[in-house]
Parts: sequence; structure tokens; C-alpha cells
Amino acid sequence: MTGAVEKKFGALIKSEKKKSAFWKRLKKEFPFAIGVTPFVWQFFFFYLPLLILVTSSFIKLSKTGHFESFTIDHFKAVLTPTYFGVIRNSLSLGFITTVICLFIGFPLAYSIVFHSGRLKNLLLFLLIIPFWTNFILHIYAWFFVLEKHGFINNLLIQFGCITHPIHFLNTHFSILLMMVYFYLPFMVLPIFASLERFDNSLMEASYDLGANKSQTLRRILIPVSMNAIRSGIYLVFIPAFGEFVIPELMGGSKDLFIGNVISLFVMDHHTAPLGIAFTVISVTALLLSLVVLHLALGKITQILVGGLKSRRA
Repeated sequence: MTGAVEKKFGALIKSEKKKSAFWKRLKKEFPFAIGVTPFVWQFFFFYLPLLILVTSSFIKLSKTGHFESFTIDHFKAVLTPTYFGVIRNSLSLGFITTVICLFIGFPLAYSIVFHSGRLKNLLLFLLIIPFWTNFILHIYAWFFVLEKHGFINNLLIQFGCITHPIHFLNTHFSILLMMVYFYLPFMVLPIFASLERFDNSLMEASYDLGANKSQTLRRILIPVSMNAIRSGIYLVFIPAFGEFVIPELMGGSKDLFIGNVISLFVMDHHTAPLGIAFTVISVTALLLSLVVLHLALGKITQILVGGLKSRRA
């Protein structure tokens, strides 16, 4: 009888020890479990839909909408000079928008951080406040600014710069202007965050060693903030590449871009597979462009800090 009680008591002790070890391990691994949540979300709502998208581009449907066979005819239909021209238009629009945003955004972020003083928070607030309103409202607001009898034309006529209104709307100028207006904060914010954490003693040391402002900017400030510049370039270039609302409304559908073509294909059930195939090709072109852009930024960084010269020497 005593032996049975001891065995039962020992089993209870072992069970409690296992429970205690389990809870200790759970508490230890809990932060990791929370960190896994974004990856699970990304898998189900990005990678899995992307896999379905790529698979669908190889599927041929019957007239009733059922699976018939696997085919590459959809890719053959969109691998033509016309669609390559559409990809070229989107690449050029994204690249030009990114370059303009960079040349405006870096000096703007630099001025806010180092020369705005007490107005820093106010200027940053004014930069972010357009995000508080609907994007479509921004576009229609620019309609009133750019139309023939809008603010810009009336201002130019009053100052005697022009005698007849200029046709701004439905042009490449209006598309590019709206693109830069909308995507500029995406370039400024990461650069601003990097420059705000910049160690000013590095600039002082550069001046003490005989460097001027231009050399300090080129050899110290820009290379140190290159990761932020790279992030800003990606944040602007990637969505600008697939933008279709701005070209559709501001450009008057005169030129076709990737977003416009995909939307036209996908809206029709019969041409949806072509739209999916064109999406896959477009994403591939975007990835290749990002690889080239990444390598180019690395070379530019080496040139700025004099890395290539030292290697040759």
C-alpha cells in the first residue's frame, strides 16, 4: 500500500515538474513566437497569393471557366514589342520620379534637420499632413490648379509671363508633377530619420582635417546616410513603377503603363490570364531593375568615399 502511494506521489511530482518546465520554456520562447507572427501573415497574404498568381499564369481555362491544361500561350501573347514598350514607360516614369524626389528630398531633409531650428517639428508636420486626406482629393485639387483657367495659368497671365493659357492637364508634365508631389514624402522621411541621428562630431572632425563643406557632404554625410537614401529610393521607385491612378487621371490615358494594362486585362474574365502573365513579366522586370539599382548604388557609394581609387592604387 505504501509503495503504491509513493509511486502515485512520484508520478504527480514528475507531472508538476513537466508542467513547470513547459511554462518556463513557453515564457522563454514567447518573444520569438510573437516575432514569427508577421512572417505567418506575410506567407498567407503575400507569398501564397503570389504563388497562386504565378501558377494561374500557366493555366488554360475552358469556355466554361474550368481548368483545361497548362500552357505558355499567355506569355507568348504578351511578349511583344508593344508590351515591352509599356514596361519601358513604367520603368522610365518610376526612374525619373525617383531621381527628382531624391534631388529635392535630400536637400529638403538636410535643411529641416540642420537649419530649421525650432521649426523642425512644424516643417515635418507640414510634410506629413497631406497623408491625412484622401489621395483622390489630391488629384482633383490639382485639376483646379492646372486647368486652363486654374491658379497657375491665372497667375502667369497676371504677371505677364504668358498671354494665352497653357494646356497643363493630360500631359507628361502633369503626370510627373503629381508623381513627385505624392511620392516626395516617402523619400524625405527615411533620409530625415537618418540625418537626425547623424553624429555631428564627424562633420567637425572633417572640417578640422581641412575638408570643405562639399568634401564633407560627399565623403561623410552622403555615404553615412546611404542606407536611408537606398530605402527612400526603393519606397519611391517600386510603387511608382506600378502606379496607374495618376497616369490614368492626370494623363488622360494617352500613354499606357503597367497598372493600366493589368487593370484592363483583369477586368475581363476572358483576358484575365493574359493580365496575370503580364503581371509576372512586369514583376520580373521590376526585380531585375532593383538588382541593377542596388549594384549601381553600391558603386556610387564606393566612388563617393574614394574606394575605387584606393583599389586601383
